[in-house]
Amino acid sequence: MAQSIDPIGRIGSTNPIQKVSRVGQTPKQAEKSEIEPDFMKILQQALEETNTDQYEAEQAADEFAAGRLSNIHDVLISAEKAAMSLRLTLEVRNKIVDAYREIMRMQL
Repeated sequence: MAQSIDPIGRIGSTNPIQKVSRVGQTPKQAEKSEIEPDFMKILQQALEETNTDQYEAEQAADEFAAGRLSNIHDVLISAEKAAMSLRLTLEVRNKIVDAYREIMRMQL
């Protein structure tokens, strides 16, 4: 018995009708969105994590200053984690801006 190969290359797919998961998308767009994560979602999640790290570092510093937290190491670790997260976010932003500028310099 011969096996069929769908356009993605999976062996054994015999259903010629592909599911469309979202209204208005072609089957290839729907399949791509199911497989590959959306860049905007990844970027938004990273920004939210950076914001959370910054907030936690600020809270730890406030608690230490108020005397509710006695371990300075936790405060320093939290602050350094927030600083590294912010530096990474800024570097990613810089790379995105550089890529945008490079695309805008291209001649068609």
